[in-house]
Amino acid sequence: MDAVSELLAEVRARSAVFRQTIMRPPWALRMASGAPLTLATMLRGRAWIVPDQHEPVPIGVGDIAVIRGDAPYTVADDLATTPSLMVTSADYCTGAEGVEHASRPARTCGTPAEGAAVLVSGAFERRGELSERLLQALPAVLVVPAEGSPYPSVEMVAEEVTRERPGQQLVLDRLLDLMLVSALRSWFDNPDTDAPAWCRALDDPVVGTALRLLHNTPARPWTVADLAAKVGVSRAALARRFTALVGEPPMAYLADWRITLAADLLRETDDTVGTIARKVGYANAFALSVAFKRLRGTRPSDHRSPEPTQWRAG
Repeated sequence: MDAVSELLAEVRARSAVFRQTIMRPPWALRMASGAPLTLATMLRGRAWIVPDQHEPVPIGVGDIAVIRGDAPYTVADDLATTPSLMVTSADYCTGAEGVEHASRPARTCGTPAEGAAVLVSGAFERRGELSERLLQALPAVLVVPAEGSPYPSVEMVAEEVTRERPGQQLVLDRLLDLMLVSALRSWFDNPDTDAPAWCRALDDPVVGTALRLLHNTPARPWTVADLAAKVGVSRAALARRFTALVGEPPMAYLADWRITLAADLLRETDDTVGTIARKVGYANAFALSVAFKRLRGTRPSDHRSPEPTQWRAG
């Protein structure tokens, strides 16, 4: 399985929120909705995406921005513009400018005006729609330039967002999936991107084979010697090559992979912690809890706790 497929195997948007937002300059929105992942593009005008504790990233017409929602961020026409609206889990468009009227297209906030910027965004509302591995792999903001614009086209997405037809939500859900897959494909195709080392290593004949073995059978009681024998190289050669390409030794990578799988299972299933432990390669719930606490800083039961109110469009 290739790197994009590894990351996106479990992605499945359900009731994705899409919105076209029309804003007259100067404008700035403070985004603190809690949506785990948002895709955004400009239909008209330019903008800056400013994630907390990261460098500002510009986006222009046709660029696709993939934004992690684990921390608030600002979208603005200029870095000097102060946000005039905080977008939280309780609202998306508020006030008179955010009220939809019969004369406006569906899912549209703001009034069309000359010189106004038009931002189209779509969000995965539920963390369980995305694998933990994917969220860990992505930078705070990933921008795919318009010249490498992924399928579907921005114009096609904008047209669908403003429609009201039978089955429209299903169409939007699948569009969001396709946009994300296409954006990541473009990201991986660019040799200058900062994609995770393990994704790059999947193309290596030795380390890639070892990674797939760990991914496919994480519950097996692997040792470096056992893994090396399966790959067909010496233990020392595998350990050296794996660490050089992935950035950590095989068993450290396996521990993180097991905890990542456990995190997904805790959110997506009602299995007991003990059952999940055995599925990912731990003898019992206690062993999983110790490893989970060490790598994630929290207990499995806390990770499973219900999430705050979902983000919704107002």
